[in-house]
Amino acid sequence: MIKANFCIPESHAKIILDNFLSNEALKDFNTNQYTILPGFCDVHVHFREPGFSYKETIKTGAMAAAHGGYTAVCTMPNLNPVPDSIENLKIQQDIIDRDAIIDVLPYGAITVGEKGEELSDMDGLKDKVVAFSDDGRGLQRAEMMEKAMKKAVELDKIIVAHCEVNELLKGGYIHDGIYAKEHNHRGICSASEYKQIARDCEIAKRTGAKYHVCHISTKESVEIIRKAKAEGVDVTCETAPHYLILDETNLKEDGIWKMNPPLRSVEDRLALIKGIKDGTIDCIATDHAPHSAEEKSKGLEKSPFGIVGIENAFQVLYTNLVLKNVITLEKLIDLLVINPRNRFNISLGQDYSIWDLNKAVKIDPNDFLSMGKATPFVGCEVKGENQVTVFEGNIVYKK
Repeated sequence: MIKANFCIPESHAKIILDNFLSNEALKDFNTNQYTILPGFCDVHVHFREPGFSYKETIKTGAMAAAHGGYTAVCTMPNLNPVPDSIENLKIQQDIIDRDAIIDVLPYGAITVGEKGEELSDMDGLKDKVVAFSDDGRGLQRAEMMEKAMKKAVELDKIIVAHCEVNELLKGGYIHDGIYAKEHNHRGICSASEYKQIARDCEIAKRTGAKYHVCHISTKESVEIIRKAKAEGVDVTCETAPHYLILDETNLKEDGIWKMNPPLRSVEDRLALIKGIKDGTIDCIATDHAPHSAEEKSKGLEKSPFGIVGIENAFQVLYTNLVLKNVITLEKLIDLLVINPRNRFNISLGQDYSIWDLNKAVKIDPNDFLSMGKATPFVGCEVKGENQVTVFEGNIVYKK
């Protein structure tokens, strides 16, 4: 009998298992070579459409997600037009309805045009978006964040924040650490991230808002969120696979190593690992951010921020964290499935993927279904190959 590593409530595991057993197209997988895992959920992706479809589309992004075992994703609003009104959101939603093969849930913008100056039509958007974010930009004015959080409390929605103090960036593009100094690069200081997190946690404490922090990368961020949770603040957070596995000692002079926030120090990476182990960090999200090959060919300084990751996230996490006994597979499922779905109220349904966890594969961007190919994990040998992804009982990816 196929092994079922659900790590989810038994009643729900039965729903998935019943679907698997009754699916004639999956009869070849009735062997102990394979493992069933519940559908992963990524609360931070950039599918670039509308506005930037030369980088990625809803269709290619959803196909890439299914390839990686994901059956639910939340798409960030740094689009054109920005989904700050019902009219603008409809443009994106129409494409989702037409092209998505998995659950693609859009964020609404917190502010009009993500400019941080006036609130979006949060009242009109509330029932049509998964949460509100100005991702790609930190909300610079504390009074605007407080206004947004108060409105979010009224609407019972989550505020999701990309935390970055603009005046501290000073033109930086990698971590302000050893590599930047040795190679004469402009650095991004850790304070540009954690100072805004500290500010927002105080506002969330004052307003009672549900607050989620995007892609944390510094040891100070972990400690601030740990302390806020202990004080009863309704705060959750995510980090990304690359911050847990890589750091500034891995950097090379190539655009595939440039993302925002940047890869930090070894000390920061170890603090993040401690954070996922003790529950301070709730989710692992990929921040899948595709760009064209031409854009990412311009080196560390001139390439845009962003790498792809949704197709190999489970593989690199399973290989580097589970197989090295850093965390258990059950803990990884909490971070990729249970916690993000619970926090954002995203149902699991009959969603699962079937993996050969013993298969060794080399990460090759030519195998990606995403239009983006820039990954710092290129050439890495990992364990685990997805054979099939099932969404709402239907096969959406098959090797």
